[in-house]
Amino acid sequence: MLDAKLLRRNRQSVIDGLRRRGFELDLEQLDHLTASRSQLHQQVDELRQQRNRDSKAIGRLRAQGQDTASLESQVSRWSESLSHLESELARTETAFRALMLTIPNLPDPSVPDGADESANQVLELAGTPPRFDFEPQDHVVLGEATGQLDFDAARRISGARFSVLKGPLARLHNALSQFMLRLHIEEHGYEQIYAPYIVSADSLIGTSQLPKFADDQFRISGQEERYLIATGEVSATNIVRETITDGADLPLKMVTLTPCFRREAGSYGKDVRGMIRQHQFDKVELVQVVQPEDSESALEELTRHARSVLDLLELPYRVVELCTGDLGFAAAKTYDLEVWLPGQHAYREISSCSNFVDFQARRMQARYRTPEGKTEWVHTVNGSGLAVGRTLVAVMENFQDEQGHIRVPGVLAPWMEGIDLI
Repeated sequence: MLDAKLLRRNRQSVIDGLRRRGFELDLEQLDHLTASRSQLHQQVDELRQQRNRDSKAIGRLRAQGQDTASLESQVSRWSESLSHLESELARTETAFRALMLTIPNLPDPSVPDGADESANQVLELAGTPPRFDFEPQDHVVLGEATGQLDFDAARRISGARFSVLKGPLARLHNALSQFMLRLHIEEHGYEQIYAPYIVSADSLIGTSQLPKFADDQFRISGQEERYLIATGEVSATNIVRETITDGADLPLKMVTLTPCFRREAGSYGKDVRGMIRQHQFDKVELVQVVQPEDSESALEELTRHARSVLDLLELPYRVVELCTGDLGFAAAKTYDLEVWLPGQHAYREISSCSNFVDFQARRMQARYRTPEGKTEWVHTVNGSGLAVGRTLVAVMENFQDEQGHIRVPGVLAPWMEGIDLI
């Protein structure tokens, strides 16, 4: 959430920053709610002061044995008016917060301008796409030929956009997730986190999935408002919600392996084939909670950590900086890692690494304490390290042979129990 003070003090710079990402601020509604809040706060404060003065006067008069009936009647009227104003102020505060929750983050000045993904900038190509002396197949053909990737069974169980993995292919999926966890814990210094997969609406508001992306969430039926997580970012980042962390304990570096659940409400007709865009998938998520001056370097570090998974798996990929028009709602700056898929003859996103600066922290009320005893907003950074299903797809397609076999990358050997070819 943006700083309301920033909106007042640097109004034009905020408007200009939001316009860079194609967002027009509703100034009329903002000004109306801001004025109403200010007026109501003043009226409530004045009425409370008057009521308190009269209440104290009643005590003094009673001590002197004087009649207080008239003043008590006045205090009762003050209380009735105050109750009405407080209710009106609460409604206005709710409306103001609701408006603020719809405003995206400001893009970092270094982010390239652009209206959509066509303006994203490729920063680096890593690795060389394999050359085949045959026409490479996509993961659907490869998986179904082995009988180890079963979309028909998944459809019978749950419907479209699900998959069933069997045998060595299921083991390869598990090996990838365990390899990623060990790498990030032992080599990169992250602490493994196991946290709930079912979260409250407040948690989703904190990391900005709500209200913007309500249609993509799986809401659980029942009296309590609960949701299945769409990313491990939600559970891990919200660990610091409504807390004050000692600055000496920062950075916090967390890694979590979770199932993720997405309705994909806005993507009907897209990626309907295979495992690229599913309602349920596993993902290893990296989260860093840092002091403000460290978030820029934390983004670079976290992106390197995500890249290292692809490097060790010897998968070709590219690093892309998103333009202002393609930034996620809460992100100030984002690097996407896109892996090469021979079966599609295209690079596809496998990780998105973002710096949210203090945007999520304000929504979560997450602070840290400085050595001087002051409290400041933390900065949050996160990214996939990596999406397990998409990494499986990349391994299948990049390490296939003409017979449809899949070579297992050597770094996965500790988890494959001697299986080196599927």
